Amino acid sequence: MAEDSDLERSEAASQRRIEQAREKGQIARSRELSTFAVLMAAGGALMAMSHQLMDSMMALMRNGLSIERAVAFDPSLMLLRLQGHTWDILVAFFPYIVVVVVAAIAAPLALGGWLFTFEALEPNFGKLDPIKGIGRMFSVNSVIELVKALLKTLLIGGVAVWVVIHEKDAFFALITEPLGQSIAHLGHMLGFTFMTVAGSLIILVAIDVPAQIWEHARKLKMTKDEVRQEYKETEGSPELKGRIRQLQREAARKRMMAEVPKADVIVTNPTRFAVALSYQGDKMRAPKVVAKGTLLLAQRIRDVGAEHHVPILQAPSLARALFHHAELDEEIPATLYTAVAEVLAYVYQLRRYESGAGDKPETPRELPVPPELDPESQAENATIH
Repeated sequence: MAEDSDLERSEAASQRRIEQAREKGQIARSRELSTFAVLMAAGGALMAMSHQLMDSMMALMRNGLSIERAVAFDPSLMLLRLQGHTWDILVAFFPYIVVVVVAAIAAPLALGGWLFTFEALEPNFGKLDPIKGIGRMFSVNSVIELVKALLKTLLIGGVAVWVVIHEKDAFFALITEPLGQSIAHLGHMLGFTFMTVAGSLIILVAIDVPAQIWEHARKLKMTKDEVRQEYKETEGSPELKGRIRQLQREAARKRMMAEVPKADVIVTNPTRFAVALSYQGDKMRAPKVVAKGTLLLAQRIRDVGAEHHVPILQAPSLARALFHHAELDEEIPATLYTAVAEVLAYVYQLRRYESGAGDKPETPRELPVPPELDPESQAENATIH
């Protein structure tokens, strides 16, 4: 059944699944990379700091062997002296410890990044199941880990034997050297041994790192059903998304219709298109479309405009051009400035006439609408309701 499940997981993990795995502490890790980094850092630091460490140790030994009689017979003073020497040893080895710790932290970061999660620390009693435990013992991963452990043992053992054979003369020569020099030389030899052992693991690391990345990606793969279910959870079902879009359209339509009473004029087709325009010279560079629609929505725009005494002008060519080339809540195209200016001039004159401050204006006739903006235009005359 597990094999069938793996075969069904044909889809690459989504970003959400990867993030959920990280929250559980599931990331690609390579123990071989960490071992390699620690050994290489420990060896390199030991070779570089062997003389410094030797000087510190020699000073500590001289100081430790120089004990006054009163101190030797006073346990409390001896305890204080021991504490002081312990602190001195930590200070002497602190740079070396820092290098090794940084390497131990940097190696996992290079592969899976920094991760700290409390969920990974929570007890999982499922791991105490003996049946599952036996299954893990005889799983493919366990066999792979066993092969890796055997290979690592052979590599380290073989390199250690080679180092002993190669350095045996230098090792035996340590007894003939002065104490300080022999300690420094021994530290250098140990550092060389660590680095040689680390070098032998390069092949294993080169195999293990890509394998761990691939295995982690394989474990996170998803079935097609999981992909669909996640899409529904994150994006919503198609029905829900359709309902949301419908509500958004209705809200936008209500906002648009609320602007119709504020319009200066409504240009119509006369029944198919309706475009409401507004212009405030002190706030706008050009007239703006505040509402537009076709068929039933166009009728609704006309009805609302009529209720609020907004002038309605039948100018089919201009109405079509505005509907197709002017965006809602945006300024009209510059190519329609002249035509709209004539319409607004007519509207302003009409208002003056209705207030008794002027003569009745003539209805605009042939408005200058560029043919490329309205292929249906045939020099239609404009009339007013």
